[in-house]
Amino acid sequence: MIMARRRPSSASLLRGRTEDQPTGHYDKGLLALFLMLLCIGLLMVLSASGVVAERMYGDKYFFFKRQLIYAAFGGVVMWVAAAMPRQLLYKLQYPFLLGVLMLLFVTLSPLGTEANGARRWISLKLFSIQPLEFAKIALAMYLAYFMSTKQELVKTFSKGVIPPFAMTGLFCCLLLAQPDFGGAVVLAMILFFMCLVGGTRFIYLFMSIAMGLAGGLALIIMEPYRAKRLAAFLDPFADAQNAGYQLVQSLYALGSGGFFGVGMGGSSQKMFYLPEAHNDFIMAVVGEELGFFGMTLIMVLFGMLFVRCYRIIMGQSDLRDRFSAFGVTLVLALGATFNLAVVMGMAPPKGVAMPFLSYGGSNLLASMLCVGLLLHFSRTAR
Repeated sequence: MIMARRRPSSASLLRGRTEDQPTGHYDKGLLALFLMLLCIGLLMVLSASGVVAERMYGDKYFFFKRQLIYAAFGGVVMWVAAAMPRQLLYKLQYPFLLGVLMLLFVTLSPLGTEANGARRWISLKLFSIQPLEFAKIALAMYLAYFMSTKQELVKTFSKGVIPPFAMTGLFCCLLLAQPDFGGAVVLAMILFFMCLVGGTRFIYLFMSIAMGLAGGLALIIMEPYRAKRLAAFLDPFADAQNAGYQLVQSLYALGSGGFFGVGMGGSSQKMFYLPEAHNDFIMAVVGEELGFFGMTLIMVLFGMLFVRCYRIIMGQSDLRDRFSAFGVTLVLALGATFNLAVVMGMAPPKGVAMPFLSYGGSNLLASMLCVGLLLHFSRTAR
């Protein structure tokens, strides 16, 4: 369980600056690592999307230019999150939570946009919004608030388990209605890890794992396409032209990259062989063009970034600050882990984007919001 001291009393604040007061110094190492990953992501979006963009829109820079706009807007969001007062940040928690819930309801209405049999987006004139990306942050911040303020009740079932599970269940039900099984799994994982560090009794966690596995199995059995995806994950080459097609093409891309890759722009799998080459499967293009060396470099950068995040988490003296920093880090860590697992065939396809690298406005804005929040908490890290 993550433990930390409470904020100092008002009397101690009057005596002088304490460790919890903002120093104005951001974690420059975290910022530098983020910028390196963002630059690599922009280059890979340019490389992976050019052929598709020219075929669809007659402009090979179409997706790249949109990603640049998303990055610029995300920079504003990141700066605001990093600079706002801590009290204002926490006051906005419930409006943010309710706003995300409303957006999830909107996706199920006629205002939602259907693609590939799912209604996961809200299409506006210039761009689309995927509420799931912001639901992860909203849920993590709510759970951080609950776990930090209900420490004396967190080990009880009625007041320490039911409220966070009910809130997460509401989010998951809205996602399953879209349907978005993978998104619901990610939110359930956020709940599990937040409860784990928050002090929830292990018996309740074991019960939740058993119920979650049983529910997931039931959902897979009820929907034939989920069963086909699971079978394709177990043996993608058995149905390489249908259910296993995307994973097979991803493995071909990774296998043909060798140690140093075929060079930037030299990928053959992005030539309409690998679906979502510039989006969820951009790491397959990275593996083909930059090889094992490029993949390792990106993993090392992510590893160094999460080490900086760990230092920020453990440097917080206030319990809510520590839980909040952990929750935001968890959103980024789960995204990177699940994306790599899917691309390398270690997990069934879930449609999880790679933070900072995959094309997409919602994911990039949400990821940069996470970085802004971590920079915000770095100001009070000891």
